Amino acid sequence: MSTIDTSITQLETLTMKAYELGLAYAPKLALSILTLLIGLWIISGISKLVKASMERSKVDPTLIPFMGSLVSWILKLLLFISVASMVGIATTSFIAVLGAAGLAIGLALQGSLANFAGGVLIMIFKPYKVGDLIESQGHLGVVKEVQIFNTILLSPQSKRIIIPNGSTSNGSVVNYTVEGKIRVDLSAGVSYDADIDQTKAVLMAVLVSNDKVLQEPAPFVGLSEMADSSVNFVVRPHCLPEHYWDVYFEVNEGIKKALDKNGITIPFPQRDVHLIQS
Repeated sequence: MSTIDTSITQLETLTMKAYELGLAYAPKLALSILTLLIGLWIISGISKLVKASMERSKVDPTLIPFMGSLVSWILKLLLFISVASMVGIATTSFIAVLGAAGLAIGLALQGSLANFAGGVLIMIFKPYKVGDLIESQGHLGVVKEVQIFNTILLSPQSKRIIIPNGSTSNGSVVNYTVEGKIRVDLSAGVSYDADIDQTKAVLMAVLVSNDKVLQEPAPFVGLSEMADSSVNFVVRPHCLPEHYWDVYFEVNEGIKKALDKNGITIPFPQRDVHLIQS
C-alpha cells in the first residue's frame, strides 16, 4: 500500500471517529447548553422571587439585595457543576479542580474576599442600613444599596458612589440618621454697637419660626467670639437628617432678613489707619 493510500485510510479513520464522537457527545453538549441557558433564566426568576417575597415580608431593606445576590451566586455555582457533569466531566474531579482553582483565586482576590466578609459583618452588626445618611472613606451620601462586595451611596450632588465593604467595615463610619436628628452649625457676626440681648432674641426668633427646626433638643444661640471687626454668635438648630440642607439655607436667609429688619448691622472687615505727621 502506498503512502498516499495509508494517509487516506488514516484520515478516513479519524473522520469516522470524529463522527462517532460527534454523534455521542453532540446531544449531551446541546442538552447541556440548553440546560445552562434555561437554568440561568430560572435563577434570575428565583432571585427576583426571593427579593419580592422578602419585600412582602417587610424584611430589612438592607438585607434584600444582599440575600438576592448571594442566592443567585450559589445557584449559579450549582448549575455550572451540574452542566459539567452532563457534559461528561467527573463531578468529583471537577470539584477537586474547582477547589484548587478556588484556592488560587482566593489568594489572588483577597481584597474581594475581604469585601465579602465586610458585607457579612455589615449585615450582622448593622452600622447603617438603606436610607441612612452616612459618611465613610471621605464620602457623604445616602445608602441606596448594600451588595455582596460594595455599598452604594447617593451623594448630595446625585453622584453614585461605590465603596468596598471591606474598607467600610474596617474603617470609621459616621451615621447621621441613626439618632433621628442632626445639628446644623451656623454663625452670625454683628457690629460691636449691637445690643447682645436683642441680637440673641432676634436670632432665636428665626429658629423658633422655622417649622423644620426641632424644639427638642432646644435650639441654641450664644456669643462665641469678639473678633477684630464683629461680635460672633453661634446658631445651632437641630433638625431631621433629611431636612439638613433646607434648614441650613432657610435659617441663613432668615438671619440676614431678621438682622436687617431690626437694624442690626452686619459689619465688613475694616481697619483704622492712623497717619502721624512729623
